[in-house]
Amino acid sequence: MPEDERLVGSLPLAVFKLTPEMTIAYANPAAENLVGMSEHKLCGLPLRKVMKFTDHDLSNRVANNEGELVAPRASTKIGEGEARPLDLTLSPLLGEEGWQVLTLSEAAQANKDRTDTDDSALRAPAILSHEIKNPLAAIGGASQLLSRKLSGKDLDLTKLIAREVERIAALIDRMQSLGSEIPEPVTSCNLHEAIRRARLVVETAGAQKVALIEEFDPSLPPVLANQDALEQILINLLGNAQQACVESEEPRITIRTRFTSGLKLNVLRLGKAIQLPIEVSVIDNGPGVDPTVRDHIFEPFVSTRRDGQGLGLALVSKLMRDMNGRIVHDRDEKNNLTMFRLHLPVAT
Repeated sequence: MPEDERLVGSLPLAVFKLTPEMTIAYANPAAENLVGMSEHKLCGLPLRKVMKFTDHDLSNRVANNEGELVAPRASTKIGEGEARPLDLTLSPLLGEEGWQVLTLSEAAQANKDRTDTDDSALRAPAILSHEIKNPLAAIGGASQLLSRKLSGKDLDLTKLIAREVERIAALIDRMQSLGSEIPEPVTSCNLHEAIRRARLVVETAGAQKVALIEEFDPSLPPVLANQDALEQILINLLGNAQQACVESEEPRITIRTRFTSGLKLNVLRLGKAIQLPIEVSVIDNGPGVDPTVRDHIFEPFVSTRRDGQGLGLALVSKLMRDMNGRIVHDRDEKNNLTMFRLHLPVAT
C-alpha cells in the first residue's frame, strides 16, 4: 500500500475521492463506516446515490463541482437514514483536473463551540448573583424569624423555605461554574431520600395536584452523586412532568428506581469505563415533547412551553455529566407515556 494511501486510511474522518463526474473512486475506512458500505461497493457510485444534502444551495454547489468548499454542520442524509449535521470540506485534487476530495466528520468541533456558548448562557446568573442573593438572604432571615413563633406544620413550612433558600443560593453558585471542567465533588447519597425531598418541594409549590406514584426498589445501595445537584435534577424533572400531565384526564407521575442487572451502561470518563447500574425513571402520562424538538431538548433555549426559558433540561444534562451519570429521554406512544431515565454509579 502506498504511503499516502496508508496515511489517508488512518484518518478518523471520512475521505472520498471523486471523479469529475462526481462518482466515488476511493473511500477510506472511516468513509466505509460512515455510510455502512465497503469501498468495493462504493466505487463507481454517483455521490448523490450515497448521500444527500438538505440545503439546496449546498447540494447544487457540490453537484456542480464548484471547487473548494467548507460547510460546517452541513445537514447530511446518508442513504435512508435521517439527516444529521456533519462538517464537510470539498477540495480540488492537486495534479488531477476536475477530481476532488470530499471529507466528512461528525460536527464535534461545532458542538464543542456551541456547548461553550451554551455554558456561557447558563452562566448568565453570575451577572445577577449579587442582586439575587441579597433578597434570598432576606427571605431566609424572615423564615428564621417566623420559625420562632410557629409550631407543627407551619414550622415545617418555614424549614422548607430555609432549605430552599440554601438550595437556590447553591444553584446560583453552581450555574456560575457550569463552564468549569472541574466537576463538583461526589459522595455517597441516599437516592430515595433525595427523591422524597425533591417530591416535597414540587408538591408544595404545585398549584395543581397530580397523583405521584413511587415504585422503589428498597434494596438499592447508595449512589455516587452530588446531593444538591441530584435533588436539583429531580426537582426539574418532577416539575416538568407535573406541568406536562396536569391537563390529562387522570394526571399521573411515576417515579421508579431499579438496579439494571440485565443492562450494563458505561460512560467513558478520564479514559476509563464507569458502570451505571442504578436507574431512576420519571414517567408521566402527558402528551409528550413536541416531536420537532425531541432531539434537542437537552440544548439550552429549547422549550415547548410558552413561558419556558429552555435552561432546565440543559442544566440537568450538564449536572448529570459532571456526576459521571447519564440521562435519556424516551416516548411510549402506545401507552401515552413520557420517560426520563437517569443512570448513576454505585457508591463504593
